[in-house]
Amino acid sequence: MPKRISKRVKPKNVWIREMFSSDPRMGEGLDYTSDYLKMQAPQGSICAVCKGSKMLCGKTSCPVVARASSHFKIWRSIKGLNVGGSSPPSVFVGRFGYPYVNIGPLSPNYFGDTSILDAPEQWLGRSIDEIIDFRSQLVRGVYRVNVRKPEKAGRILDRTQELSLAEHYVETEMRLKKRPKRSFRVDADVQPIGPTAPLDRVEIGYIRWNRGMEKAHYDTDLKAAPATLMLYRDDVPVTQIMRAFSMGSFGVERNRRLVPTRWSITAVDDIISKDMARQVKGLPLINDYEVYESDYLGNRFEVLLVPDAWAFEAYEAWYPGTVWNPSSKSVAIITDWEGYNGRTSYASMGGCYYSGRLAVLEHLMKVRRQARVFIIREAYPDYILPVGVWQVRENVRNAMRQPALLYDTMDEALARIRRRLSIPLDEWMGVGFLLRQTLSQRKITEYF
Repeated sequence: MPKRISKRVKPKNVWIREMFSSDPRMGEGLDYTSDYLKMQAPQGSICAVCKGSKMLCGKTSCPVVARASSHFKIWRSIKGLNVGGSSPPSVFVGRFGYPYVNIGPLSPNYFGDTSILDAPEQWLGRSIDEIIDFRSQLVRGVYRVNVRKPEKAGRILDRTQELSLAEHYVETEMRLKKRPKRSFRVDADVQPIGPTAPLDRVEIGYIRWNRGMEKAHYDTDLKAAPATLMLYRDDVPVTQIMRAFSMGSFGVERNRRLVPTRWSITAVDDIISKDMARQVKGLPLINDYEVYESDYLGNRFEVLLVPDAWAFEAYEAWYPGTVWNPSSKSVAIITDWEGYNGRTSYASMGGCYYSGRLAVLEHLMKVRRQARVFIIREAYPDYILPVGVWQVRENVRNAMRQPALLYDTMDEALARIRRRLSIPLDEWMGVGFLLRQTLSQRKITEYF
């Protein structure tokens, strides 16, 4: 005798269950009811249609699935309003609503050596899933503050600033005003972040500051740019400098301001690389045409060094289905450049320009040579979601660590690059100024 049906209801979030059907372990024990999980998708999103199986976005794997498993794991670990763990250390300064922004510490909900969670210099070679997991484990407690009057945040600002100056992981206790929203944005182009909630208070355990950081912090007559350069020359990792820079830990006392994290990253890359460019201009030229290469996270980098006075041009080509070219049927090429005297306006390609410039100038300073530099990047569909400009910095650094491929002529060097890239050289020259000029310009030395 068949069972009697009392009621029929429409199930919630069926499609996301289907996304996990290919890996039962991923969905094990997860509660997808509307009380637990609110799905948020941008208008016109194809994710609900695709369900992680058809790859309608053009990527080689589903970024929603990649983010979701990490998110659910950390959400399940937060039982109440208290989050206790070891901050890597990590802090956050938002930019939306500037000058009124969210600030606060980031910490996982467990103790131990968590430094890897916010140390991009150590991530080269890690898989995209590992990097997503690092980012997603950090619970973000936020407090609204005016960047021009940060002192009104009181104890929260003090503790967060202390964290930004730490040189090792710090035991942290956060009391939240309410539990993080159990929502998940179904968007293939959202950077991985952990749960976020308003912060009531934060306490930290034993903390040891980097000595150089401490000196720069307490020197209230030292400007922020010289402080940044001093720390970099003392071998403090750039990501640590960026963290303290964003919390307004450097500079003349009356001018100190909180700086949104995204802006501080570009500011530090720019300050350091400008100083190195100034020094490089006084060095002898390289002797050969040099090519350096790196492949990581679905990005291919070709770096060309030409024996000529310092100048720099960066190219990016985004294939359909990649982060900055989600729907187009053609490849999108972005470029920007600077001549011998540098640039005064912000680069149109954003922070990637400055991260790449820093990495290649580090190499030129190391070998004590000057060159005209071209960075060519192709981003393929297996770069499934943005992970930050650190990826450009570390990819180019990795390229410059490899043995140089040496050529006698520009044509020979470009022939090597042409074999490695998918886009014809004419397409690159059609959008960039410096490469076209370098190929067409005649020099007086040719007539000697």
